[in-house]
Amino acid sequence: MLLRSFLTMPRLLRHGPAVGADLPPDEAVLLDERPAPLRDALSAATAGDHGPARELLAATRLGAEWERRSHYVGEFADAAVHSPGWLDAWLADAPEDPDATLVRADLCIRRAWSVRTGARAREVSSDRFRAFFALLEDAVPVLGAAAELNPDDPVPWRIALTHAMGIQAPREVFDAYWEEATARAPHHYGCHAAALQYLCAKWHGSHEEMFDFAEHAAARALPGSKLHALPLAAAIEYDVAADARGSGQVDRSRITAAVDRALGLSAFYEPGDPEAAGFRNELALVLVLAKRFDEALDVFRAIGTQARSHPWRYFGEPRREFLEFRTGVRMQIAGSTPFFSRPPESATGNRERTPGGSAVHLVAIASAPPARVATAALMCGVPLRIAPAGGSASYVAPAPDEPSGRRAALIGSEDRLTGAANTFTTGEKWPALVLRRTGDLAGFTLLHKGKEAASHSWDPSTPVADHASASATADALARVYGLSDPRPLTGLLRSSTAPARHQADLVTALGLPPLPAGFGRHADPLAGVPGTRLLERRGLLSGIRDTLANDPERLLVRSPGAGPSPRPKRWWVVRLLALALFGPAAAYAWWSPGVGTTRSVLFSLLALVFGAQLVAAARERCRG
Repeated sequence: MLLRSFLTMPRLLRHGPAVGADLPPDEAVLLDERPAPLRDALSAATAGDHGPARELLAATRLGAEWERRSHYVGEFADAAVHSPGWLDAWLADAPEDPDATLVRADLCIRRAWSVRTGARAREVSSDRFRAFFALLEDAVPVLGAAAELNPDDPVPWRIALTHAMGIQAPREVFDAYWEEATARAPHHYGCHAAALQYLCAKWHGSHEEMFDFAEHAAARALPGSKLHALPLAAAIEYDVAADARGSGQVDRSRITAAVDRALGLSAFYEPGDPEAAGFRNELALVLVLAKRFDEALDVFRAIGTQARSHPWRYFGEPRREFLEFRTGVRMQIAGSTPFFSRPPESATGNRERTPGGSAVHLVAIASAPPARVATAALMCGVPLRIAPAGGSASYVAPAPDEPSGRRAALIGSEDRLTGAANTFTTGEKWPALVLRRTGDLAGFTLLHKGKEAASHSWDPSTPVADHASASATADALARVYGLSDPRPLTGLLRSSTAPARHQADLVTALGLPPLPAGFGRHADPLAGVPGTRLLERRGLLSGIRDTLANDPERLLVRSPGAGPSPRPKRWWVVRLLALALFGPAAAYAWWSPGVGTTRSVLFSLLALVFGAQLVAAARERCRG
């Protein structure tokens, strides 16, 4: 194992930055991104205005857009779980509105499931089960009303199928609901997905029955229909979600066939298409589990910035797991590529960059002066802008239009700045608050002693953070920054409107310097901050040398926009002599049979390293 790691690391360092270089950067990836009309309607609803939601759902009903309607209803029901006032007002104004009634029906089911939780049945208390069944029983008349108010709508029957699963309805009830759903929309993916859950082994069916159902639906599906991904959903249920003690085993050839069918479906959609993001996220996971890494990387390219909570939530925080799996695929391909070869053509990034979402703006406020931050950040592998922020604080931002180094490519963090802050706060007593904005969204991550101490996002289209989680985040912030009363912070974290304003208010409440004027508007937020200087990326040996030199002011070598720093004559002499020594030594070692392979490889690597440094320095000098 040790020998394998020793042989793999040079491959990772050589090929890691190139493999998947065309993927969107980590900071551009968004979780469960909603289309603008839905996002605006959810923001208005949580603010108390149900008008946009009413108009949006009415349009899906009149246009018979059943898939989109099913998705929108679920999103509005989720929002109403935490802030139901807008839905109550809508029903008070129009008690017979089919759209409001449908959202209420879905809300009843989701409230019941929130009481039961997603735990295994053996882990749910009897009190929770009693409350769960009581809430499901109360949902029956609401479901009936939703179906009667819009008889052509299959979405009430999608909800009814989920209700049947929870209430432990007998098979004849499920069959009756299924007939009603397919009579209205025989190829509705939402209804099929709900039926698949009823038929899986952990509920009321078996693995065999689940796969039979999914494969039969896919065989009858129209070209380009998402029903072709239904066997893939069955594979996720079998390999990831199912109880290990489930009934029976499934032939792996059925999972291989499901993956191949989903790959064909993915080809029907453009890269970055949000309509395909759901099954593409599932496809990427199953390909990784099958160790089909080249194909998994291509699917991650097609996903672009469209990460989804499912299926990554099975492993932890979804966005982080998505990024870690994606980085793992890149490293697997890089580590398996011979040192003197090139990665497979399909994995080298010859395609155009997958279209991403809004630009991501990043800045960190470190509670230490610039020279101290520069000393701590030497080995992070990322070029950084560092500027004095007043007092003993500094602003830190990733240098724009600068490629990351190899160590940065291997970080696998949420974004370059968070990964760098994770490194430069390790072993330090002072914290760094990384702030981000994407469009009308805002958030932060607090790094302290090399670990994430707290994080939060303000998104008007999502439910307000519950009091317990907001209080825990506020307590962590107060503890790190020495505040005696965290309650004002809790109020800021539980506010959903005006994310940028709340972000700025939080910085003020923590006693930190105000955000730079250009943050959120310019690619380089420190462009107009006096005293901004650049901490250049360093190689491993030069980083160790500069750390031992203990001259922090020399680390900030130049101001933004200046030309490259001149290399001292000694630097050129040492490398030319080293190349003159190791180049002939490598040639002699490979020519002479008595030297041995190990020494031959070592001499060759040293010659390549010094030669590459000289070539890079010469090119930099020419550009300057």
